[in-house]
Amino acid sequence: MAQLTLPQLERHLYAAADILRGKMDAAQYQDYIFAMLFLKRASDQFDVARAALVKRLIEEGKSQEQAERISEARGAYKAHEFYVPHEARWSTIVSQSRTTPAEALNVALDALENSNHQALEGVLSYISFTDARGSNTKLTKPVIQQLIDHFSEYRLSNDDFEFPDLLGHAYEYIIGEFADEGGKKGGQFYTPRSVIRMMNQLVKPEPGMSVYDPCCGSAGMLILAKEYVQEHGGDESHLSVHGQEDNGSAWAMARMNLLLHGVADGVIHHGDTLADPKHVLPNGQLQRFDRILTNPPFAQNYHREGMKFPERMVNWTPQSGKKADLMFVQHVLAVLEADGIAAVVMPHGVLFRGGEEQKIRARIIGERRLEAVIGIGPNVFYGTGIPACILVLRGRNGAPGDRRGGVLFINADREITAGRTQNLLEAQHAEKIVSAYEEWEEIPGFARVVPFDELAENDHNLNIRRYVDNTPAPEPQDVRAHLYGGVPRGEIAARKKQFEAFGINAEGQLFRQRDGDSDYVDFLEEGHEATAARIPGLAQEKEAVLGRAFHTWWDEHRERLAQLPVHRQKAQARQELLSTFVAALEPVGVLDKHQLAGAVAAWWFDARNDLDVLMAKDFKGLIDGWVRSIASAFEEPSEKADAKTKARYRSAMRKAREHRLVPELIPEYVKQLEEAEALVAKLDAEVKAGSPPKKTSKAADGADEGDEEEVDLSQVLPPKQLAALRKQLKEAKSELATIKASFVTELEQAAEELSSAHAREVVLGFLREDLHARMNRFVTMDRRALVYVFRNWGEKYAVTLTDLEQEREASAKRLRRYLEELGYA
Repeated sequence: MAQLTLPQLERHLYAAADILRGKMDAAQYQDYIFAMLFLKRASDQFDVARAALVKRLIEEGKSQEQAERISEARGAYKAHEFYVPHEARWSTIVSQSRTTPAEALNVALDALENSNHQALEGVLSYISFTDARGSNTKLTKPVIQQLIDHFSEYRLSNDDFEFPDLLGHAYEYIIGEFADEGGKKGGQFYTPRSVIRMMNQLVKPEPGMSVYDPCCGSAGMLILAKEYVQEHGGDESHLSVHGQEDNGSAWAMARMNLLLHGVADGVIHHGDTLADPKHVLPNGQLQRFDRILTNPPFAQNYHREGMKFPERMVNWTPQSGKKADLMFVQHVLAVLEADGIAAVVMPHGVLFRGGEEQKIRARIIGERRLEAVIGIGPNVFYGTGIPACILVLRGRNGAPGDRRGGVLFINADREITAGRTQNLLEAQHAEKIVSAYEEWEEIPGFARVVPFDELAENDHNLNIRRYVDNTPAPEPQDVRAHLYGGVPRGEIAARKKQFEAFGINAEGQLFRQRDGDSDYVDFLEEGHEATAARIPGLAQEKEAVLGRAFHTWWDEHRERLAQLPVHRQKAQARQELLSTFVAALEPVGVLDKHQLAGAVAAWWFDARNDLDVLMAKDFKGLIDGWVRSIASAFEEPSEKADAKTKARYRSAMRKAREHRLVPELIPEYVKQLEEAEALVAKLDAEVKAGSPPKKTSKAADGADEGDEEEVDLSQVLPPKQLAALRKQLKEAKSELATIKASFVTELEQAAEELSSAHAREVVLGFLREDLHARMNRFVTMDRRALVYVFRNWGEKYAVTLTDLEQEREASAKRLRRYLEELGYA
């Protein structure tokens, strides 16, 4: 059986949610989807392990019957391996799905947990297919049967995936989709993965370290810490992960998430971290960790009475008033190793509120435990639209020697992309933030190291805008230019570098000298709108230089990417490509280093899943995976699917047909298809134009027949000619349907005939085009900014006060003449 691709599996899981969508909220039905996925995955992987064991036993001389009997025993498998008893196997669930599906699933969950007590204790007992969820919503028997049938479509063992952690990637995708659907309720235990990846780039976990999240939600922080280590060439199995979560459902989700990512040794405790931290050493002391990543719940209350390990808290914020934020920070500092680093998401209020919170800030700063304050834009985190910040904290040893002069402030509240329901912190934004953190130097309007003395003078108020104000400067207004015309040379000089980046001498090419006035220039005779329209043309030469530099760089460094399946050094390749790209293209002057680095970062992130497949399957295997994903998009939805689901399937089908691989592999087919579609459209238009209009009756409205408008019958065709045309249309539609039906076959055959060398060139070509497009987005944005700046000068100064007065007087004269003609003057 062909291996599953990530798009296939994502569609499969999303389609499972379609079965429940509308019957209950995403926050309610996600547990059912996760439980079903976990059961199916465990059963399928165990079937593979059991078959391998039977085969080995037979090779050792056992009979088939003996081998089968031994394979049923728990003791035949290692303690850390999942054992799936008969009641929890998918075949058993399917056999009972037509009689008692809910009960069969509950029995399977209990049996699986009991047989793997150490790994699953308490995890699956939170889920019941017979209990009602919110508003007494209960899954019906047909719905559960449909879910079981749906999950039966694919086998989910490791052998069925095109790259090793495909299931983990798909699980993360579906968690994110549920958070997006559920809004505040669905996303309260979910931190956007782009933010987590950036936090890992800040603290840089390494093999041999321990990583901890005291409010771990679905365990995304811990899983992406493992991913970071793996991508940087380390052995992620040597990174120990620890977490605690108070919400039972989220705790169970975190445990399942780790297991589905192949992390069997993660230590995730259930409980309130502030009241009762569970990571305690045998000697009774709290365990300490090398790296801490966490996004605690904002604006919570807490209880001091009965709190264990109260020595963690040097200061106590009010127990009411929802001010537990800095209590979580104090817990983090208490369990951070002396040379450890932590990144903690906090609401902005902790930066400037007074009282006990001010005392906590003063102490943390005084102990040199606060290294950086990073402001994140609004509406990035689920559950709150307010902007948040990330505090980078150090253990008792403090920051390195070259970072002990102050606290770094980064104001990145503009580094976001507007999204459908949430704003997005994308890879290019994260790259700029991480680069500023690592370089530890001032970037006007973005980053600044603030000395400790200055913080003390401000009563340890950490309001980011106080130190790094990125508010745009007010638009200058020159009164003299408004009165008498001209554009101030000072305003043009302030924008000189912006225009020179595109090879444009603004004063020399866009304006003319003003007679007798050295401080101002005039617009050209052609008018400012015509000049503004010429700016893109003036920029073409410099953009062409950038384009040539890009292609030269690509030719010199593409081999590093081409050898990725061999050296498998993903992070090292990224860093090399990013640094050489900036070095090669920054001297051109069109884009700055942050834009260039951001282009590579965003491009690499967009291609990350394809790169995983490339490392596992080489170039031909990647193209084969694309073909399978395209083909799977042509699967028909269930007959019971609602209109919204069917529309999504149709959209996926259209996107699959438009995949750029299609014209690359089967250009003749695409040409034939387009010609057939054009013929159908042409004949359909001719039939409609040549058909007699449908008769309408106004009798029902009480109108006389004579009141009807005359109908133009000049385009109506004779019956025989119209019948012939309709026959042609029917034949054309039949031919089009035949061509469409052969699409998948044509594509698969072309991919089969593709050589490895050709596959390599196709993939590298796509990657080159993607990076070029990413770079050009920044170029286009900056070029449009030039046009906007120039047009703004025109809107301000092209029409003077004298012009307005003359126009007013001319209008008044016209009005007087008009009144005189009417005899009113």
